[in-house]
Amino acid sequence: MKIATYNVNSIRRRLPIVLDWLALHQPDVFCLQETKVQDQDFPLEEIRAAGYHATFRGMKGYNGVATLTRELPESVFHGLHDGPDNEDVRILQTVVHGIPIVNSYVPQGNSITSEKYAFKLEWFRRIRQYFDARLTPGAPAIWLGDLNIAPEPIDVYHPEKRGNDTDFHIDAREAFKAAASWGFVDVFRQLHPDRVQFTYWDYFRNALERNFGWRIDHILATPSLAQKCIAAEVDMAPRRVEGSSDHTVLWAEFK
Repeated sequence: MKIATYNVNSIRRRLPIVLDWLALHQPDVFCLQETKVQDQDFPLEEIRAAGYHATFRGMKGYNGVATLTRELPESVFHGLHDGPDNEDVRILQTVVHGIPIVNSYVPQGNSITSEKYAFKLEWFRRIRQYFDARLTPGAPAIWLGDLNIAPEPIDVYHPEKRGNDTDFHIDAREAFKAAASWGFVDVFRQLHPDRVQFTYWDYFRNALERNFGWRIDHILATPSLAQKCIAAEVDMAPRRVEGSSDHTVLWAEFK
């Protein structure tokens, strides 16, 4: 199974990039975040024409998640809990080949003194509860997406200057690690323990050319599945094309 994640920063703006990547790489599962589109405006027909099913939940101009699958998902679950949930535009679980795949767009947090940052820390606590309720650590499962955390100094440029950033502040990093300790392994770091590789670069200050980036997009798997991960890479091509998202595609393959 080949699975990929990509913060598109607007599916309508990046649709050609998404369709090109699907055609070239043919992943089994492609998870998108920040689709920024209401459900009735999601480009469903174009995705179907590319040979994929799509499950999604979005809103106008912000947030939004979508999971594209070559096969019809066995089940779909929106949000962090049963019933109405305004976080259903941030988290979407699809089950493919018996494997629950949790596609997440974690809150960014704005600033470490803001209510949005407190909400981010609470969100990690809530998703840990979600894992307890809906997954089993001894069984295959995947948690991926734009998780808005650079877990270690190797995962951000000039880490000595990033201590007060919401994606690298120690409280956010510890909250993320507490959630992941439920039973998830970072498959990219498992295969590349010492590689400096980012997934996000700002549009300003020639960040991409200077490699002023962050590794904040992740694919994590439960141990039984992580053992079967034979490849995990970042594809730089989608970030280099004209009209790109500020993120690029991370993918992994499981035997």
